[in-house]
Amino acid sequence: WLMSDNMHHQWLLLAACFWVIFMFMVASKFITLTFKDPDGYGARQEPLILTAVTKVEEVHVPEEKHWSEEFQPTGKAFSGNLIRQPLVHMERLELLRNVCRDTALRNLSHTAVSKFVLDRIFVCDKHKILFCQTPKVGNTQWKKVLIVLNGAFSSIEEIPDNIVHDHEKNGLPRLSSFSDSEIKKRLSLYFKFFIVRDPFERLISAFKDKFVHNPRFEPWYRHEIAPGIIRKYRKNRTETKGLQFEDFVRYLGDPNHRWLDVQFGDHIIHWVTYVELCAPCEITYSVIGHHETLEDDAPYILKAAGIDHLVSYPTIPPGITAYNKTKVERYFSGISKRDIRRLYARFEGDFKLFGYREPDFLLN
Repeated sequence: WLMSDNMHHQWLLLAACFWVIFMFMVASKFITLTFKDPDGYGARQEPLILTAVTKVEEVHVPEEKHWSEEFQPTGKAFSGNLIRQPLVHMERLELLRNVCRDTALRNLSHTAVSKFVLDRIFVCDKHKILFCQTPKVGNTQWKKVLIVLNGAFSSIEEIPDNIVHDHEKNGLPRLSSFSDSEIKKRLSLYFKFFIVRDPFERLISAFKDKFVHNPRFEPWYRHEIAPGIIRKYRKNRTETKGLQFEDFVRYLGDPNHRWLDVQFGDHIIHWVTYVELCAPCEITYSVIGHHETLEDDAPYILKAAGIDHLVSYPTIPPGITAYNKTKVERYFSGISKRDIRRLYARFEGDFKLFGYREPDFLLN
């Protein structure tokens, strides 16, 4: 009887040991899954490389992996190999990569990494960030964020409106101001981002801002650029009213628009393609934000760059980022299908690269 009782206790003890081991394994797995950062913000690894930077003009990013401490990236998002990056941002980058590989769209998706592109990219060395400016998508607010990060002002609220775009005073260096080797290092290792919005809605915004409302400190849009477009593209020469949206569309859709672009200089940044501004198929961007989802994208970008504890994106007024389909249709309602198709043909790369649908009024 004693032997039987001892064996019974031994079996109970053995079963208890197995149960403890089993529970420990379950708990260990649970802890691993619980504390693994879902956005991939763990230990630093190499950034996800989507496309190699093409050997064009001034800039070629080398394959060298290791730089001095001065150029080590600080953004948290690109550690952990981006395995857990939120799905929407992974899909955007995957779409960009696939369209960049589409040879049928090559002329619309690729551009040289020229001085024009490098002039659009602003640098924050302190936090290893590059921001490519795409006007008419809330870029003023992002420039304020970088101005604070660079230390020119201690808070966004302190920055005077006339300083934001004054590049002599705002403390925002352009990437083009660095030497070739310094440019290559920053393009290779820094956190890089830019913002896009529906291409046609952006053109409407540019037209309204520069030719309708026309800030008094930018008179050249109304008094120099508008007359140049009217002379070339207005059908009814007897009309004396200012630049109309139809004139603007005809100019932008003209395959020979570049002869006017040269005359207008850098003022064209408000309506040229995202491809021409930021070279997204040549430069490996870390994140592409969308104006339509900026309420979600802005906090994500700040966190991805590792600066969310230092600065916040300014409050976005309700509804300001929503796509206004009615407005777009109204502006294009008086434009001929031929002119709209020519305009779309020029901006098709932007539509395809960033997942924007071809407008319904072109399909009908």
